[in-house]
Amino acid sequence: MEPILDVQDLQVSFRVRGGEVQAVRGVSFQVGKGEAVAIVGESGCGKSVTAQTIMRLIPSPPSIIKGGEVRFLGQDLLKKSEKEMQRIRGKDIGMIFQDPMTSLNPTMTIGRQIAEGLIKHQNMSAKAADSRAVEMLQLVGIPNPESRIKQYPHEFSGGMRQRAMIAIALACNPALLIADEPTTALDVTIQAQILRLMKDLQKNLGTSIILITHDLGVVADMCDKVIVMYAGKVVEAGTKWEIFKNPQHPYTRGLLRSVPRLDQRKDEPLIPIFGTPPDLIKPPAGCGFCARCDDAMRICAERDPGTTTISDSHQVRCWLTHPLAKEVAQ
Repeated sequence: MEPILDVQDLQVSFRVRGGEVQAVRGVSFQVGKGEAVAIVGESGCGKSVTAQTIMRLIPSPPSIIKGGEVRFLGQDLLKKSEKEMQRIRGKDIGMIFQDPMTSLNPTMTIGRQIAEGLIKHQNMSAKAADSRAVEMLQLVGIPNPESRIKQYPHEFSGGMRQRAMIAIALACNPALLIADEPTTALDVTIQAQILRLMKDLQKNLGTSIILITHDLGVVADMCDKVIVMYAGKVVEAGTKWEIFKNPQHPYTRGLLRSVPRLDQRKDEPLIPIFGTPPDLIKPPAGCGFCARCDDAMRICAERDPGTTTISDSHQVRCWLTHPLAKEVAQ
């Protein structure tokens, strides 16, 4: 089955005073219909830039899309004009941003912000759009939706604002939903409610989801596939079970060791990943994780390892998994 989204060799840079920051360096992945795919990694690894490039929301300048393809339903979004993208955003692809307070318009009521997309993309009348806005607030679990649509963002709590963002993103029944850290700064109870809501919507509406997050617990609960990014590249990709049960890249193993587990002994310390990510104005010639890796070899600093296929669904970018690695070890 053809994927709903197919990103191939995406390269995005930013021109700054000190040079050119190579934020995304050849990222490739696919999202199937009704599938939930997580993109994980440290801050600055290129997760959000990748997502915003798919939506064509990064300003140019300073950004430059150096190459690659972003095929959505068979169409390359990188070749679309801004006018064509405006017809796609909200209608075919929805996005939940990290901070709803800065993403919602403080001068417009919540109902009007939901109705705006319906009037533009589905040619609804104002009355029909208002009725749909009430339905959407009800769908995302906001009580008294008839009165809530008349309120402004500052009158909503943090969790309710995030629910309102989800309602706006899903109002036109998009085929793809991009959620950029949707549970950041929310308490644990509200986080669980938001994630349960997204899972229900995925199941009931068949929506494909890209979830950008730091929280591996959220990934384990919600996603089908996991993409691990580091220094602007995908270092490992596989199903949820392959990544959690059989991680192959030292960075992936480091991420998993640095978070608490229910089966962990109380006296067993968490193991942090020491060091800092490389400078992407002058990225390393070899593996980006080399300077922080306990298993690094000389070749890791000199040459990029390329992608090794572990299984049909599991790929890793590491010299330790290279076909020649076993011969060297012997």
